[in-house]
Amino acid sequence: MTDVGIDTVYDRLQRLAAKADLPGVEIGTNYGMPALKVGGKAFATVRDADTIVLSIAIVDKELLIEMAPEIYYQTDHYRRWPSLPLRAAAIGDDELTQRLVDAWRFRAPRKLQTALFASR
Repeated sequence: MTDVGIDTVYDRLQRLAAKADLPGVEIGTNYGMPALKVGGKAFATVRDADTIVLSIAIVDKELLIEMAPEIYYQTDHYRRWPSLPLRAAAIGDDELTQRLVDAWRFRAPRKLQTALFASR
């Protein structure tokens, strides 16, 4: 990673994931882009300095887009995939943390999900 904007967004994701105390978070890449993973699967990817892509159930995508179109949006690339792009600068830390937790839950193996619930 050499783009300062991407690094800043990725640092923010790492900080918020650590603050949420999500077990088993791995720092890595997804298709060459910086990503947070759990169980070897990406749940949050920094596409560019403006865009974060989160893992999400396909049925939940429309709800978020309808709820906050200034943050969440759809592209043809992600239309049939359990991924949702969002505008990094438009989302506050509290909401982004909640979406990271949701994305982590969507991707995490059952054993790690059980560990999270047991610790809270």
